[in-house]
Order: sequence, then C-alpha cells, then structure tokens
Amino acid sequence: MEVSGGVEGLDVSVLAEVLEQGSTEARMALVKQLTLLVSAEDTPQLERDQVLPVLLKLAVDPVRAVRALLTEELSDVANLNADLLFSLIAGDDEIALPFLAVTPSLSGWHMMAVLRVGDEQRQATVARRPDLTAEARSYIIKSAPAAIAVAMFDNPTSNFAETDLQTLYQRFNQVDTIVEKLLVQPNLPIDIRIQQAKRTASRMRQLLAERGWLAANDASELVGDAEDNAVMQVLLEASVVELTHAANYMASKQMLTPSFIVRAACLGEVRVVEAVLAHLSGLSIARVQSLIFSRGGQGMRTLVGKAGMPSACLGLLMAFGETAYEAREEGIKLSRDVFGRRLLEALMTRYEFLNSADRARQLEFVSRLGDDRVRKIAKQLKLDMQRAA
Repeated sequence: MEVSGGVEGLDVSVLAEVLEQGSTEARMALVKQLTLLVSAEDTPQLERDQVLPVLLKLAVDPVRAVRALLTEELSDVANLNADLLFSLIAGDDEIALPFLAVTPSLSGWHMMAVLRVGDEQRQATVARRPDLTAEARSYIIKSAPAAIAVAMFDNPTSNFAETDLQTLYQRFNQVDTIVEKLLVQPNLPIDIRIQQAKRTASRMRQLLAERGWLAANDASELVGDAEDNAVMQVLLEASVVELTHAANYMASKQMLTPSFIVRAACLGEVRVVEAVLAHLSGLSIARVQSLIFSRGGQGMRTLVGKAGMPSACLGLLMAFGETAYEAREEGIKLSRDVFGRRLLEALMTRYEFLNSADRARQLEFVSRLGDDRVRKIAKQLKLDMQRAA
C-alpha cells in the first residue's frame, strides 16, 4: 500500500480502510509509511493534519506490537502534535517511558503538564531528562513529591543553587534518601549541615528515651556531647567564610553557649574558637588571633571580656591561648590528646590568680568537655587536688 497525495493533500480513505480491515502486518506497514511521512521536513502541514487521526488510532491499537512500533518510529521526531505526543506518553509503561525519556518533541510546556498530572514514573522520567527546563526544575524543587526530587538529583545535568538546597531541606528533612543526596552537595549551606547534625543527635535522644537504655541524666549528657561533637565536625570542615556564616547562624539559634566554646578550646580547635569569639566580640579574625596568640594569656583576658564570656572559664581559655601559641611557635599541629595534655599542664602550673577551687573548676570543664583520654587525666587530677586539700 502506498500513501499518495495531490494538491488537496492525501486520499485518507485507504488509510481508514487499513485501520478497520487490515491485518496486523498491514497496520504495521502503515505505521512505517506514516512515520516516514511526518518525519520528513518537506511534508506539508496539510498532510500532517490529515494523517493525525490515523496516527492517534494507531497509538491505541489493540495489538501491542503496533503501538510499540509507532512509539519507536516516532521517538526521534521533533514537533509532534500535542495530542499524539500525550497519547504516546500515556501508553504502556514499558513502551511509553523510554519514549518520554528521549523524545525531542517534549517542550517545556509538555514537561510541566506531565509533572502536574502524570503519575510518579512519568514525573521521574521527566526529572531525569538532560533538557529539563528551569521552570520544571523550580516546580520539582518547590512542589513535587520526594521521589521526583530524588530523580532530579540523579540527573547528571542538575546543578543546585544554595537556595534550591535550602528549599529541598526544609521540605524533606525527614526523608533520609533526600538528606543523603543533600549532604554530598559541595555547596550545601553550612547552616543545613549544622541543623542536620543536631537533628541526628535529637533522634538519638529520642531512641535512648524510647528504649530506656540509659538513665535520663546519662542519656542527656551523652546526647549533648554527640550533638556538640557533630556540630564541631561540621565546623572543622568549613572554610573561613563558612565559619563566619556558621557563627552568625549558631548565635541566632542560641547555640554559641559557653559550654560549646569551652569544648572547642579543650579540643584545641583553634579555627572554631577564633570564629566564635570574633562573632561574640565584634572584632575581626585578625584582631582575635592577635589576642589569642599572645604570651602570658593577657590578650585572652581582654578577649573574654569583650566576648561576654563567663569569668569562670577565663583560666581554661588562657591555657588554650598559650597552648595554641606555643604550638604555632614550634610549627606543629597538635592532636586533641596532646593539646589537652599541654592545656592541663598549663592549668596546673601557671596563673597564680587561680586558687585551688578555681583550678578545680577548670579541671572539671576539661573532665566533661575534653578529649576522652584527657578527660580521665583531668578527673584524676581533680581527685588528687581534693585529697590533698
């Protein structure tokens, strides 16, 4: 059978006859001829319009092989009629989804239509397309279900602005699969990393409470340590700019507690202490560094006052500053264990203004907030002081 045309277009009566009475083989031959016709660039629009009803019927042909052939033959044809395009997209999943993934006929408008009314599989297929439009991306970020957002994460062409990541986290912070995708994003805002660290610790607190594994006081202390340590780890991996932003964020959430700052000092995390004290004191990082790295610890006394830190932790922070200064002068980076031991040595041998009770209080800070091995030493030193008294 041949499809022929003239000045008035095609004689479509023969096409209708094949549809009504032709065998499966005849209808498949018709598919071949019509798809060649509509894919040719020089085919007049009149002829395209005339064969459209036939193509629409072939798209819902009772024989699967006919529908599959039509979809395959049209998979690389651009500018398909919207009715035909949606008819093909609505077909059997194993036929329609591969077509939806590659068809060049899918415009931004078509993408939005599928995202708004299509089922999850079709929405996810659109989300994975390399030509996903900005409008479609925005819709997925703001409105689509979690599974569709995951599909867009899996799209190698996807790039997420920080505002996109903020929106996704606010919507899906309880969805583990999306949180995992977010945490590997290199530009994930540090405040999200901090929020997630606290959220994870909160889950641990809830689990401990539900299972009754620890006494309430022990569980609270354990979770507090886990929360602070998790946040600390986030800060350790941050850039200078991110640390400044993190200090602002933590202050707004009442997270810059004396306990957190003293913990950072006990662990020898100099960059964290610098950023936090710079925020609290309103001084520049350079000025804070000059006060911390001063012989005798007098600069730290000035800094503690400007930052509004409790005077009770002055001795420990002075010992921190001197230990950090000495390590810098020696050109070495101290492990948490070694830093803590040197800090204890400074606390026990310097600072005449500290009486026995004050020194015992500083040891108590280290015994609760320092490195695990250093905690034991601090506890023993405190015990020895009490016995000597």
